[in-house]
Amino acid sequence: MDRKLQLRGVHHTARPTWKLKETVEFYRDKLGLSLVHCVSAKGWGPSNHPDFLHFFFDAGNGALIAFFYYLGTTQPPHLVHHPEYDSDATHTAWKVDSREELLAWRARLERHGVEIMYQIEHEIVESIYFRDPNGYYLEIGTYVRDLEALDFSDAELTLRVAMEEEARRGGKPLENIDDLYRAKGRAVQRLIGEAV
Repeated sequence: MDRKLQLRGVHHTARPTWKLKETVEFYRDKLGLSLVHCVSAKGWGPSNHPDFLHFFFDAGNGALIAFFYYLGTTQPPHLVHHPEYDSDATHTAWKVDSREELLAWRARLERHGVEIMYQIEHEIVESIYFRDPNGYYLEIGTYVRDLEALDFSDAELTLRVAMEEEARRGGKPLENIDDLYRAKGRAVQRLIGEAV
């Protein structure tokens, strides 16, 4: 009998750090995550791979957040945080159950000297954003409403239209959201025409 393969949630995310003490103190002491495991390894894989510590914090609900601390190395320029969108698109977001809990987290982080960059309600989630000592972007958010069938169909339509529009342009990426809005509007009009 074939068993359907199914992912069961995120096990862990992992990033490098060159700030061992600051990283441990931030995640353990400021965020209150338990340090649960540390691999101490004499290199892996190729012979020039540095020795490292790979340490894990309990991120909640069975998930972990992990870091690699490479011994005897310095941070390469391409891994230095730059505040442009390319560095901020990669981030970890935790979920809390209510707005009250979100505000309590904000107060806790501010008491610990963590700068809250902003607090935003964006469609279905209200979130606070801040950085760890490495400059990594972090988020804590709470749902402001439940996801509905309309959200699922809109997501499918939006991404289908975006992919079709890029294909129509010979693989050239969309340059602005207005182009997507116009293409999506045309797709919605076609769907309405088909339904009538």
